[in-house]
Amino acid sequence: MKRLRRFYDQFIRLRGDPREIALGFALGLFIGTSPTMGFQMIIAAFCASLLGWNKWSAAAGVWITNPFTAPFVYSANYWVGSKLLSQVCPKATAHALAALERAGPIVQKTPHVAASLILGGIVVGVPVAFAGYWLAL
Repeated sequence: MKRLRRFYDQFIRLRGDPREIALGFALGLFIGTSPTMGFQMIIAAFCASLLGWNKWSAAAGVWITNPFTAPFVYSANYWVGSKLLSQVCPKATAHALAALERAGPIVQKTPHVAASLILGGIVVGVPVAFAGYWLAL
């Protein structure tokens, strides 16, 4: 609880336009739900600087995925993405998997898993970013 309070205090002390801070935080949350673990802070700070939003709040937002929450976030992303992919293009998915039939079982499923994580990250990330924007503002 002390860490959460310390994070909140540091977030409140950020300097700049409240809108830019909130937009940076929302961007960080969105990127935090993407399957780019290990590069999220770099991507968030880079994108925030391109858009003129607060880089520090963007970097803070990516911590929605950390070693404790990542299994839950990525599981939700995969579940949402795989459900959407199976409804949108079941034949295309089956065709892509059939093309990799001779590859090992892990390699066979890689395109579906990657597509599910990316699509799920977008679908989950957008409402999380909107909620984060209003919370930060």
